Amino acid sequence: MTQSKDIRHFLDICDLSTEQLRAVVDNALAMKQARAGAPKGAREPGEPLKDRLIALIFEKPSTRTRVSFDVAMRQMGGDTLMLSSAELQLGRGETVSDTARVLSRMVDAIMIRSGSHESVVELAELGSVPVINGLTPRSHPCQIMADLMTLKEHTGRLEDAVVAWSGDANNVARSWLHAAARLGFEFRIACPAEFSLPEDELAWARNLNSRIAQMDAPADAADGAHCVVTDAWVSMGDSDVERRTRLLTPYRVDADLMKCARDDAIFMHCLPAYRGREVSAEVIDGPQSVVFDEAENRLHAQKAILGWCLGG
Repeated sequence: MTQSKDIRHFLDICDLSTEQLRAVVDNALAMKQARAGAPKGAREPGEPLKDRLIALIFEKPSTRTRVSFDVAMRQMGGDTLMLSSAELQLGRGETVSDTARVLSRMVDAIMIRSGSHESVVELAELGSVPVINGLTPRSHPCQIMADLMTLKEHTGRLEDAVVAWSGDANNVARSWLHAAARLGFEFRIACPAEFSLPEDELAWARNLNSRIAQMDAPADAADGAHCVVTDAWVSMGDSDVERRTRLLTPYRVDADLMKCARDDAIFMHCLPAYRGREVSAEVIDGPQSVVFDEAENRLHAQKAILGWCLGG
């Protein structure tokens, strides 16, 4: 989606330039470092979003997205309005257009976690305030901003990193693809053919001469990688649990797979995780795992995203 000159939406990583993405990541890292040791409720200096109000709309359950955006706004001096689809007339047939126009008159920004990417795009197109994609079936850009922050924090690199994904090429994997294409790092994804990346996404990335490789064997993807990533095999709404488990079992991240990566490689997972399925307990609870740093970084990344959207 093309960004408006006056409104900064955060719908997909591919919508931002390389320079904008670097700035958001660096800002998140700086804010985290600046408040090291501060009480959780301490406000950011100057309260950059003082008197700003964001509507947080959740059509799907959430832990990290909900808490991180709420705490981020409070620490930056703003406030939040929590809404579920059951509380909105959207759930009873009101148009996205009418909802966008109404909310735009009452709040300064909208964050939405939705079952329809098209609805989020429509909300941004028809409203007059920034819209942030908190998760859709197509992408999860806020998560990847925290992941990029974590990657740089632990490895000291972004552009020359090698990131290996093992498992379903889901919405999180697609946002990793967008980030790799924009920032220039190598992204290797091992997945069954049934759950591979869409051809249009791969074509977009290849047109940017990005270093993207889709392969069959997880060990090939992880070979010499700085970071190994996976996600849950079954997302909210998936009904083919047995089939997905059967096809994805060879893509489990375990100690043997981590040995294929660099000795100092890190393991990331956006959580919630299911030990013994997509990742072994030995890995996710082991010394290479940075999943809880990654989860904490959702807070700092959300603040940087909010600042970018609202000019704080």
